[in-house]
Amino acid sequence: MGLSLVAAMLVPSVTALAQAEASFVTVTGVVKDENTRKEVPFASISIPGTHIGTVANADGEFTLKVLKSLNATDFEVTHIGYLNKRFNIEEALKNGKTYYIAPHSVPLKEVVVRPEDPESIIRGALTNVKKNYSENPNILVGFYRESIKQKRDYVSISEAVIDVYKGAYQKEFDNDRVRIYRGRKSGDVKKADTLVVKLQGGPHIAMLLDIVKNPYVLLDPEMLRYYSYEVLDLVNIDNEMNYVIGFTPRVEQDFPSYTDKVKVSTAWRAIPPKAELDFPLYMGKIYITTESLAISMVEFSMDLSDPDKAALQFVRRKPAGLRFTPTAATYLVTYKKQNDKYFLNYIRTEVAFKCKWNRKIFSSNYTIMSEMAITDRQLDGVTRFTSKESLKSTAVLADMVPVFFADDFWGEYNVIEPEESIQSAIKKINRKLKRDGN
Repeated sequence: MGLSLVAAMLVPSVTALAQAEASFVTVTGVVKDENTRKEVPFASISIPGTHIGTVANADGEFTLKVLKSLNATDFEVTHIGYLNKRFNIEEALKNGKTYYIAPHSVPLKEVVVRPEDPESIIRGALTNVKKNYSENPNILVGFYRESIKQKRDYVSISEAVIDVYKGAYQKEFDNDRVRIYRGRKSGDVKKADTLVVKLQGGPHIAMLLDIVKNPYVLLDPEMLRYYSYEVLDLVNIDNEMNYVIGFTPRVEQDFPSYTDKVKVSTAWRAIPPKAELDFPLYMGKIYITTESLAISMVEFSMDLSDPDKAALQFVRRKPAGLRFTPTAATYLVTYKKQNDKYFLNYIRTEVAFKCKWNRKIFSSNYTIMSEMAITDRQLDGVTRFTSKESLKSTAVLADMVPVFFADDFWGEYNVIEPEESIQSAIKKINRKLKRDGN
């Protein structure tokens, strides 16, 4: 993800009109722990056997819009460490506002499932990508939101309904493409002082965080040697047991010398010592199903022990005399299973940094946050977007959204609330997210 002071314009895409409100039923509520009665954040809610689903927000709240023609009777709530539970839609429309799910404990005898070491499990997951993920392209419909804060004040908030051409996994040159369907930004924000910060790439960059399709971000097979791995736990996700594999950058002294590597195998010649890498590494957790070895979730953060090296990953352009120092960079990517295949479900990034001008005592602190929730997908009749329609990696969403703004689309939802969760935003425009031809 890059920060930039440059913007670009695109030609807006044209998609069909929204379906009528009467063709949907809307289920809303909050997910809570059956024992503690506390909210369960980021639970997945879906219609079993379909690709219709959503994600609860940090307070466990969700809204699920269901097309009546599906004749669906139940929806299912799932979360890591909990038993899956189904609820009747008709009863939920009458009485449901709180939905309780029960914690799931793993019997001790299940702790050892495979004899392999954690790195072998990860390599097995990479080998199984073609089997576990779609071999064909599909079209995703998503809701994307990004915000920039200076200290506690928002200086930019933008959001968009997007279409994504999702290329087939493990098919070379079938790259993902994003186009904006409708966009908007908030004018009710603090004016920037001496520095204008912009997020470059927006949803295009978010799609690069699909680490299963883009393993070079985190799981390049040649880079695995630079990490230490440990099986931390077993958890239940969507009624499947998952390894929780923790990873951290190896300390330098754990590596054999470059000369020793050459003696062991000529294949190591192209792999420099860790100290010579021109990019930072990461730390976090990878969730991998024990049976099919599918990656179901990854949560990770950038190693900022070398802030200058880390800064190069973010800044595309900055004024002379300004020092940029990243202080946090965290990422979350989740996948949802449907008909024995796993699909991208949710992406969240948060980057915090401080900027300090030379010869000035004080620095300014900024936080950039982006979220993308997939609300629907189409598997048949998929056509790749043209280059002209597609969002460019150099584009700045905040500068582009006025081109894609439409009063009749956003309706009464005419003000972006700064602290509103992405799920609450989806709730207000959900009837627009389902469109003819998608």
